[in-house]
Amino acid sequence: MRRRRLGLGAILQAMACGGAVTEAATDGSSGSADTAGSPGAAESGGSVTGDDGLEASTSAAPASSSSDATATSAESTDASVGESSGESTGAGALGCDELPLCDGFEGDAAGGPPDPSRWSVVSPDCSGTGTLAITDEVAHGGTQSVRIDGGGGYCDHVFLSHGPAIADAAGGEVWVRVWLRLAQALGPSHVTFAALTDAADGGAALRMGGQSGILMWNRESDDATLPALSPTGISMSVAPAPGEWTCVEFMIDGQGGRLSTFVDGDAVAALQVDGRPTADVDQQWLQAGAWNPEVVDLQLGWESYGGSTMVLFVDDVAVSGARVGCEG
Repeated sequence: MRRRRLGLGAILQAMACGGAVTEAATDGSSGSADTAGSPGAAESGGSVTGDDGLEASTSAAPASSSSDATATSAESTDASVGESSGESTGAGALGCDELPLCDGFEGDAAGGPPDPSRWSVVSPDCSGTGTLAITDEVAHGGTQSVRIDGGGGYCDHVFLSHGPAIADAAGGEVWVRVWLRLAQALGPSHVTFAALTDAADGGAALRMGGQSGILMWNRESDDATLPALSPTGISMSVAPAPGEWTCVEFMIDGQGGRLSTFVDGDAVAALQVDGRPTADVDQQWLQAGAWNPEVVDLQLGWESYGGSTMVLFVDDVAVSGARVGCEG
């Protein structure tokens, strides 16, 4: 696994944790006030982040678009999502036994790790207080899920990682569906709960998580965010309700350079890359040039760049070459 780039704050945390520190690098190419890699992304419209990963958000909480221009942008983005994915937001479900990966964690012993023939437990660069284990406390389907206790420091991260099903789908569309349950609302600082290693980007991570209270994507190599963390971009995303199960689906098309995201079956206007730059959405993402990711694994867990801790539960994870839907 590629070692992640560490900012100053993450390096100090790694030294405190006693972990190995490799490759400290900064990259201002995205135009954000942030170090590429560990510290959370910041964009002039939404929040300001220092090298220690702490930030002050100046943006309002996610809300309905407040202008006709924003509504028009969201509508056009939704239309392009339907065209590019070839799916309606209510896609038909595929059966679990038809999928390259489909895991509800029902056959694993409570208190232990997920099935090691499918999953590895990883803590890139260094390890701290982060833990994960099978639990019967809550479940979306069946009686068990994975509980993840993520700490607030970079070294306090932990992920369950799977590669084969992602690698098998490489070259075409990769669809992922996961049910998430967050114990508390997303805060202002940058966090990651899903990461995919991009072999076409030098092994840098393509990360899904949150900042400014909403769901967002972040590209480790240049710290670009999707959406742009402007008031308009933030208003076009969504915030998962704490204490409730949320169905998150996303599609990555490496050849076509597209990314689509759905929450509880509905396309999220702010979380789409369709190859056509849209202000406050994917304009920043595309300004570096052609984007053709080659993802080789899927990591689910918690990584914080600004002190945010979280207890989250993961269940009913599916990977496919076609949309799975929330009911599969």
